[in-house]
Amino acid sequence: MTEGIHRQYDVVIVGSGLGGLVSAVILAKEGLRVCVLEKNNQFGGNLQTFSRDKKVFDTGVHYIGGLAEGQNLHRYFSYLGIMPHLRLERMPKVFDQICFGDEEECYPIAQGYDAFVDCLSAAFPAERSALLSYVADLQYTCKAFPLYDAEDGEGYASEVISLSVKDYFTTLTDNERLRAVLVGNNFLYAGEDDKTPFYVHALAVNSYIQSAYKCILGGSQISKLLIRELRKLGGEAYKREEVVKLEIEDGQVCRAITHGGNQVQGDLFIMNVDPKRALQLVGKEYFRKAFYDRIQTLPVTTSSFSLHGVLLPGQVRYKAHNVYYHQNAHAVWHAATYKKDDWANMFMLSMTEDPRHPGYADTFTVLTYMHFDEVETWADTINTVVHPTDRGGGYETFKRNKTEQLLKKLKHRFPELVEAVHQTYVSTPLSYRDYIGTYKGNLYGHIKDASDPLKTFIAPKTKIENLYLTGHGVYMHGILGVTVGAIATCSEILGKSYLLRKITAKEK
Repeated sequence: MTEGIHRQYDVVIVGSGLGGLVSAVILAKEGLRVCVLEKNNQFGGNLQTFSRDKKVFDTGVHYIGGLAEGQNLHRYFSYLGIMPHLRLERMPKVFDQICFGDEEECYPIAQGYDAFVDCLSAAFPAERSALLSYVADLQYTCKAFPLYDAEDGEGYASEVISLSVKDYFTTLTDNERLRAVLVGNNFLYAGEDDKTPFYVHALAVNSYIQSAYKCILGGSQISKLLIRELRKLGGEAYKREEVVKLEIEDGQVCRAITHGGNQVQGDLFIMNVDPKRALQLVGKEYFRKAFYDRIQTLPVTTSSFSLHGVLLPGQVRYKAHNVYYHQNAHAVWHAATYKKDDWANMFMLSMTEDPRHPGYADTFTVLTYMHFDEVETWADTINTVVHPTDRGGGYETFKRNKTEQLLKKLKHRFPELVEAVHQTYVSTPLSYRDYIGTYKGNLYGHIKDASDPLKTFIAPKTKIENLYLTGHGVYMHGILGVTVGAIATCSEILGKSYLLRKITAKEK
């Protein structure tokens, strides 16, 4: 047995992504004895970072919203005890730019509702009233989900869950260019125009408009701080402990069995893993067939191809904002469902500043969609620090070809950046699957469908009395969405009103 792991805990949490760690700290603050089991060599799930050429790269956290004082994530992180210790840098007023094809003009997405409206009104002077309606609708829609702002009550989600992104923007304005700009950063939620509910758009983008920050030296500081808090509260967390089975006795989960043979018993179990995998670890015979089959067959959002690059010093002017590029304005609506011939018809570009050469960039990251079927040939391989495997020359050739293809697209828009590339590193859907543990490396969980909103609903409490779910596949994705999801999970255990009183009292 791994040194330190005991046989009995109040709560066993499988997976150390943000949802699992937030749940762990909340429950440890209530005096429960908590144990977190993580399969990888690094805690944090999508918060993980990696280092190359002495540069730190984020795997998933490129910027965060809602962290200004009084805002939602600031409130939650303060309660968790990590807010004072985060090393953050507020992004400039214009934190995103939306660009199309060869057009010189890019469109500004600004922090603060007034600044947001003012900046886009300069480009669309006749659309000011539409923009005012849009920011009001964002706030109204987010209020439909009370936990978004740490509020109690049931909200009015049923009013908004059946409105699609396409229907909303068609009603908002006749200006097709403005519509394309307003959904231009839909890489934040992998939106499909006639399927994605507008509330997904609102929950994903609203907090960034409230405030936008970058994590200095990467998002892994969040997981490190949460682990520190957990251990201060008497909780435990162990890496390289992959859970391969949950055992049931008398209708409840009694223990988790790890790959190394450890048996970890608990009174409550929280699964911070992909919901499909969570049910498989228990066994289909313990769930209603209709429920089990529904979860296993739910389609998931597409995955990502990430190109991380080190730049030659003093060559490329640092852009503190992100750039979302689309081949054309019409392509915005279908970027997540690209055809292979159109690959990389959109990308997101972000940079880090070189501390030795202020004003110049030293690294960059380019993210674009990639379907899992592009890497299906190597689906049977697993390659992590814990389980290193050479996927073979064919995979390396695939990555090299895709890198060249993406750099060619990038050079069309940013030639100076491509010319200054010193070294590149790649993550594919296989990387996300293996390190994050999501089904087919999906970015944002199951595809939510405005025409059938309840089909993808997964409750945090299962029919097994002591088994709970959390993570981006259960509630919403993103730093804020997963944090709120963990609050929802813990509310099922502690009581929502009780927990929210604790959270809001921390601010007073």
